Amino acid sequence: MTVSAGSQSVKDKSRTLKARPNPDAAAHVAASTPLSNPHSSAAADDVVFDDSSEAAADSKTAPKYNAMIFEAISALNEPNGADTSAIISYIERRQELPQNFRRQLSSRLRRLLAQEKLEKVQNCYKIKKSSSFGTKTPTPKQKEMRPKPVQNIDHINSGDTVTEAADDAAYMVAEAENKSFVATEAVKESERVSKMAEDANSLLQLANEILEKCSRGEIVVMG
Repeated sequence: MTVSAGSQSVKDKSRTLKARPNPDAAAHVAASTPLSNPHSSAAADDVVFDDSSEAAADSKTAPKYNAMIFEAISALNEPNGADTSAIISYIERRQELPQNFRRQLSSRLRRLLAQEKLEKVQNCYKIKKSSSFGTKTPTPKQKEMRPKPVQNIDHINSGDTVTEAADDAAYMVAEAENKSFVATEAVKESERVSKMAEDANSLLQLANEILEKCSRGEIVVMG
């Protein structure tokens, strides 16, 4: 009977000894848990918005700046091309420019060089011609026509597509203006040579008349 009572009391004590929750530890864990900062997400949204705004602004101003660059280089018509200062000076005489135009112009010039629409000679820029005047363009070989794979519309960047199309259009306009300018200069040179030939022919006729009069013994008075 004594052993049974002792074992029963040990079991009762083991039942009563249970782990109690520590409220201080729970409060410490709750306090140490970092709360989400709504301002950080808002700041991230602002950064994304600013980047998209800059990309949209660049896609709008790029065609205008490219057209002005091509026009300035074509109008200046320097043998080695036009430098940055000459391009800015030409554009400033025709319209007002923002304060950061020089930085934007440098960016556009680098972009056009990368697209191989301009070539750089020392510190000057020239319009890169697809083919030189008077050279014969080789006939391209016929290639096997294969259907192009359908491009996923989700991967098309509309801003870059519009910018590239505008750049190509401005480049073609500038190239056409350059060719027109060269043709006009060629016509002027031809007219000048023709006028010189007419003057030389008139002098030759006058010399023949003087020679005939002198051969007949007439006195020729030069006025």
